[in-house]
Amino acid sequence: MSCIISAENISKAYRVGTKQERADSLVGLLQASITAPFQRFRAFRQPTAVEHEKSMFNEDIHWALRDVSFEIQAGDVVGIIGRNGAGKSTLLKILSRITEPTSGQACLRGRVSSLLEVGTGFHPELSGRENVYLNGTILGMTKREIDKKFDEIVDFSGVEKFLETPVKRYSSGMRVRLAFAVAAFLDPEILIVDEVLAVGDAEFQKKCMSRMGNIAGGGRTILFVSHQIGVIQQLCTKGLHLAGGRVSEFGEINQAIESYNRSQSSEVGEWTGRQDGQDSKKCQLLELKVGSDLSTGQGVISLGGPVYFTFILSKKVKEINISFTIRDSAGNAISNLDSWRRSQEDKLDGDPSDTFRCYIPECPLRAGRYTLDVQLNVKFQDQIIGEITFDVEDGVYRGRTFPYPSTPGPVCIDHIWQMK
Repeated sequence: MSCIISAENISKAYRVGTKQERADSLVGLLQASITAPFQRFRAFRQPTAVEHEKSMFNEDIHWALRDVSFEIQAGDVVGIIGRNGAGKSTLLKILSRITEPTSGQACLRGRVSSLLEVGTGFHPELSGRENVYLNGTILGMTKREIDKKFDEIVDFSGVEKFLETPVKRYSSGMRVRLAFAVAAFLDPEILIVDEVLAVGDAEFQKKCMSRMGNIAGGGRTILFVSHQIGVIQQLCTKGLHLAGGRVSEFGEINQAIESYNRSQSSEVGEWTGRQDGQDSKKCQLLELKVGSDLSTGQGVISLGGPVYFTFILSKKVKEINISFTIRDSAGNAISNLDSWRRSQEDKLDGDPSDTFRCYIPECPLRAGRYTLDVQLNVKFQDQIIGEITFDVEDGVYRGRTFPYPSTPGPVCIDHIWQMK
């Protein structure tokens, strides 16, 4: 496979504005008015590559990207993940030639189609039909090529009734439908898509994922930014994890997701303190971790992914009942898990221990924040009510994608549809 995208030491800096001091005298005011144009020029110009190292320590400079390098082969489907502010959108804008890097360079070999914001590249005064042809022309398509794809674009977007209406009168959902259709159906060698798809409804999301899957199956290259880890895992073959503007991991998608999970571990549910002190006569809960990583007990939790509840007690015991209730953000009980309601797969027979774990292979919880009520029973040893929280992201549950918080219900139920 040939390299279709290469990035070499890409860095992007933005100068942070600072409050200007006011002159306290007439002479100072006159002096400030003379020097102001020159100060503004220095303040807003981009630092050059020569100033790179010096400006790294300048408090007025914010580095959105720092020395980002990677190579993407033709046909790769790459998911770009990271926390808010990690530099994901900045990287896509540089690759799409919307903005220039402060230093470094990116080389793309092929026709690029990008969808970074709602209605990217649309002229608000032109109709939907005119914008299709405008965007196609910008992408280097001939009128004959656009004519050939026009009916597919309109059918996919679902805006045929408003095709002659100026785009400025479209809703955000209508704009993103048409923008994605144009970007996806005009045969780009490289398709770049940001989190913009979150604007659409669930039906449109499903159509977009299906279309991107078809594009990937046809050997095209896709760069896809999303916070929906389950969707990234389902669609992408490779992953790029950005952290603080730098490449933390680039490789197989599962490796990138593991790197992302490790970086997020501090934000996932963890309880380590007691307000009422310890009682040496009782077995009490000292620590509780909730996460997707078995080795650390932490990590981002996604719908359809694993969840580990790790309980660390104040003393080693052989027989104890651990019971906890999961509640949604409104305080409604979602489910109760109890170590005394055992199944054949439970493994609670062995030497006394101070660490117990409850494992859910496929988390059925939808995206949201949840709290735990925990009880240690056997003559009532301990309880922790509502002090432990954890977050869940939407994802894929038993092959079904749930990327939209608007889909009702906090829990997914495993089910099978049949037709007789």
